[in-house]
Amino acid sequence: MNTESTAYAADIEAIEQIVATVERSQQRKDPDEFLSLFHPEAVWTTGGGKVLIGLDAISEFTHKVLPAADWDGKVTYEVVHVLFIRPDVAAVKVRQLYLSPGDESEGAPLYVMSKQDDGRWLLTACQNTEVVAG
Repeated sequence: MNTESTAYAADIEAIEQIVATVERSQQRKDPDEFLSLFHPEAVWTTGGGKVLIGLDAISEFTHKVLPAADWDGKVTYEVVHVLFIRPDVAAVKVRQLYLSPGDESEGAPLYVMSKQDDGRWLLTACQNTEVVAG
């Protein structure tokens, strides 16, 4: 495997780990773990269309909403596609399933992630979209 392929594979793995951490933080309803994944100047659009700009706004919303969520914590996140816009910027399409007895809802988030100088990938511009049947 050449160096470029190795770096690409490592970036895909790192991105998948970020999405896995999103899943874990949602299952645990842990706002601090979730917020550790964001770029300080990130933009987040919630499933309800609320636009949050900057980590302070995302943090305020997340600390209010996530611990108080009324679902039982069963959620899965799966990376379904990664598009490298540049070597340090990726658009990541995710399939999100909230599971509870007798009810299931699906989301189709898009995470734009940016690779930092230290090699970490961070959520930078994200849109959380509910999938509506029909």
